[in-house]
Amino acid sequence: MDIIEEALKRASDTKALFIGEGAIKKVPEMFRQLFGEAKAIVVADTNTWKVAGEAVQKELVAAGIQTDEPFIFNDPELYAEWGYLMQLEERLKGTEAMAVAVGSGVINDLTKLSSHHLGKRYMIVGTAASMDGYTAYGASVSFEGNKQTFDCRAPFGAIIEPKVSAEAPKALAASGYADLIAKVPAGADWILAEAVGVEPIDQFSFDLVQKPLRESLSKPDAVFQGDVESTRLLAEGLIMSGFAMQALQSSRPASGTEHQFSHYWDMEGLCYEGKHVSHGFKVGIGTLVSTACLEYLLSKDVENLDVDACVAAWPSWEEMEAQIHSIFDGRPGHLSRALTESKNKYCDKDALRKQLEALKAGWPETKERIKAQIMTFEEVKDSLKRVHAPYEPEMIGVSKEKLKDTFRGIPFMRSRFTGMDILYRCGFMEEVTEKLFGKGGYWEI
Repeated sequence: MDIIEEALKRASDTKALFIGEGAIKKVPEMFRQLFGEAKAIVVADTNTWKVAGEAVQKELVAAGIQTDEPFIFNDPELYAEWGYLMQLEERLKGTEAMAVAVGSGVINDLTKLSSHHLGKRYMIVGTAASMDGYTAYGASVSFEGNKQTFDCRAPFGAIIEPKVSAEAPKALAASGYADLIAKVPAGADWILAEAVGVEPIDQFSFDLVQKPLRESLSKPDAVFQGDVESTRLLAEGLIMSGFAMQALQSSRPASGTEHQFSHYWDMEGLCYEGKHVSHGFKVGIGTLVSTACLEYLLSKDVENLDVDACVAAWPSWEEMEAQIHSIFDGRPGHLSRALTESKNKYCDKDALRKQLEALKAGWPETKERIKAQIMTFEEVKDSLKRVHAPYEPEMIGVSKEKLKDTFRGIPFMRSRFTGMDILYRCGFMEEVTEKLFGKGGYWEI
């Protein structure tokens, strides 16, 4: 059984996948396999309609599948926002047709969530290797000014034509590459969570992401140049990440510290040069920070950690709550989230001792696993540079000062246990902050 067949077998929602040459011609066959004699409605925007939507519509009609008039967003500023979601939902509410989404992240998320609200399934024809959300559970949509992830089922089927994806705008592939390279430190975060006894690794989900990862990341220059085979490998790596999240019903296999930077900036509506910064580009900068932190942790003598000192210095919840209020003063949205998420993962001194004793006892083995898992900071930066993704925070409109300010808040922004929680529990935060932002640091201020 190959990896795709096994992934489909374990996936909770997606039951059909095709990545390869001639994929668009397979749309009618997959549609009938999934939906029987149902009617179809193509959902696209003006760009994706030109590159693939019109071809998909013609294939469906030629195969004798009944189709509604396509729904095409004609707003050049289209993004995954609640108002656009309501437009699509209103259209889908008025038909029995099942949606065939043609596009990448925005079209997929809007179709995914609107179909879910109506109790329908849909399929996606991807037009760019731009993110890992094609086959992921959940959709990221801006609601009342904040980007939020809403629970909803992944597509029933997915089709990717590598040639179409290879011809997509360069920034989309660069964003997808940055999103995929994030899985490297995310895997190390999961190793650390297991090492302290917080969250054991699900080996199937872990392997589904990690096994194809290095090959998918191996040719950033070729991805930028639009090489079809390299784009196919990138798309496959992203699709496997989505399947892993489906199998576990969690983003843990594909998301760690690095994604918390993106979530933080989503809450601020980060824009650069008048446009929303892509998920992948935000995550790429987060990946650099996460990698730098993991390198720092590997340099520490954790097997001789003074657990008694760490436990003595650990704040009570009331003390931590005061610290959170201080860090997020004047930012009510961040404060509310930080209090909720931090409370969910707060542990008392006894639990902290158990975590740190486990970390200390297993550190020689854990250290080797982390070293084998991660890429170096310079390797990550070089890869991002070669694929023409941002590799300095200023390239997405984040100053070094803002990056440092974000860094201070990251340990409190999500209940998921990551390498940042190790640094915080071990009392390393002040030292690692200096290492990152002090004299001679990665982002010297």
